[in-house]
Amino acid sequence: MEEKRMYHVKIKNEVKEYEAGITYHDIAKEYQKDYEHEIVLVFVDGKLQELHKRLKKDCEISFVTTADPIGHEAYKRSMSFLLVKAVYDVAGHKNIDKVRMHFAIGPGYYCTITGETRVDDDFLERVESRMHELVEADLSIKKRTVHTDEAIGLFGQYGMYDKEELFRYRRVSKVNLYSINEFEDYYYGYMLYSTGYLKYFKLYRYDEGFVLQMPEIDKPEIVPHFQARTKFFQVMKESVKWGDIQEIETVGGLNRNITSGDVQETVLVQEAMQERRIAEIAQMIASRPEIRFVLIAGPSSSGKTTFSHRLSVQLRANGMRPHPIAVDNYFKEREETPKDEKGNYNFEGLCAVDIDLFEKQMQELLDGKEVIIPNFDFVKGHKEFVGSPLKLGEHDILVIEGIHCLNPKLTKALADENKFKIYISALTQLNIDEHNRIPTTDGRLLRRIVRDARTRGASAKKTIQMWPSVRKGEEENIFPFQEEADVMFNSALIYELAVLKPYVEAQLFGVERECPEYIEAKRLLKFLDYFVGIGSEKVPTNSLLREFIGGGCFRV
Repeated sequence: MEEKRMYHVKIKNEVKEYEAGITYHDIAKEYQKDYEHEIVLVFVDGKLQELHKRLKKDCEISFVTTADPIGHEAYKRSMSFLLVKAVYDVAGHKNIDKVRMHFAIGPGYYCTITGETRVDDDFLERVESRMHELVEADLSIKKRTVHTDEAIGLFGQYGMYDKEELFRYRRVSKVNLYSINEFEDYYYGYMLYSTGYLKYFKLYRYDEGFVLQMPEIDKPEIVPHFQARTKFFQVMKESVKWGDIQEIETVGGLNRNITSGDVQETVLVQEAMQERRIAEIAQMIASRPEIRFVLIAGPSSSGKTTFSHRLSVQLRANGMRPHPIAVDNYFKEREETPKDEKGNYNFEGLCAVDIDLFEKQMQELLDGKEVIIPNFDFVKGHKEFVGSPLKLGEHDILVIEGIHCLNPKLTKALADENKFKIYISALTQLNIDEHNRIPTTDGRLLRRIVRDARTRGASAKKTIQMWPSVRKGEEENIFPFQEEADVMFNSALIYELAVLKPYVEAQLFGVERECPEYIEAKRLLKFLDYFVGIGSEKVPTNSLLREFIGGGCFRV
């Protein structure tokens, strides 16, 4: 009898022997008791692997759980697959034209179904019940690799025309397909081992579709109750509607638009739509003479600075005199700045802002007094009171920008009637295909990488490294207040990722394979491979995108 080959595997500072060909799933089961949350993926010598993969060599292993960002995303991706499978099981293929995963609402995804299927409470109950049946059955989520031409043919047969179009523009020769029983689909990114892992979800009927509600990363076994975000939802719905009208629902549609020579018109129409929206906001402000403070807030790389410039132009067109003010100029003196748990200065929290001085000066301006606005020297860590004093006349208005501008604590001393609040974010409406979303954070991260390299000389590695702390600050200081805004503005441009591609690819290729940021860089490079690139010469000089790629008419 032939002796089985054994391999040495280092796990958590101990070395054990395992038989060649054992799955990482079987190894993970042995260690699951040591982890609070479920193990869903594994790193093998630093390379991410799915649990169905088999041991082929001596190696070092570390586990990924649903409480890790990569594991959490894999859970949501696999849950999307489970949902689509259940919808087709309940409704039948002949009654469905398309199941679309549109965008995130908190920890959930807003979805719609087109075809002969009516989305009502009874239908959702049956879909949810079918999903639980599939979870109980603990069916394997299998993967197979096929040639791209074969995949295109299969997607046509399955009626997944978005995927069929998407892969007509891919340069890769192979495509990974996933299946649950007989149902096969394509997903961008790694999946979980089986349906048995997908226990935590809830469906809520909402608007014209429904929300697939899932756990948040810090509590991966708890499904929070769905909370409607009306203003956010309406902005996203309008963006999706515009993309549908232009027949640019997905990346494949954008690539078709680019390669057919229609992209310049798409750029101009999208820019015109944003300008029209900015003009509408300016008119809303001008129609209320009691407004003296325009407060603009939004997460990193939303284009707040360029937006404030363009809004100021429109305010001038309405007979007003806008004065830009950055809340960052009201930072506390460096020695007074609080520190975080690691002993680093905490510049993200409201506690870093000299609220007393800000309120005092804003009230003095409101009372008709002259004020010298400070300028914060970030090198010295101190405010400097230089320049001409500011005094508000009848037509003067302050355009104030900062991450805390929607936080009521910043402007609690100012009367609400004198404030107009704007939330701005790059809310990506374009998706890879009907089942694969493009997270809004990906678009902002790519913008940030390009801008940091251009204006700060920072590498993609550095930007990726600091991104989790930036996101943490946004979750604490910005997102909780977004529904407080009078209006929301979506700064995402449907064509922008095709423009950013040639700028950011060179930066991402510079991330060394040995560093922790390499995995994220590799993921983003794979993501960008879906896009046909376009030149920046097609982008107008006043575009919000110019804040990141440069060459704009505003000083940003």
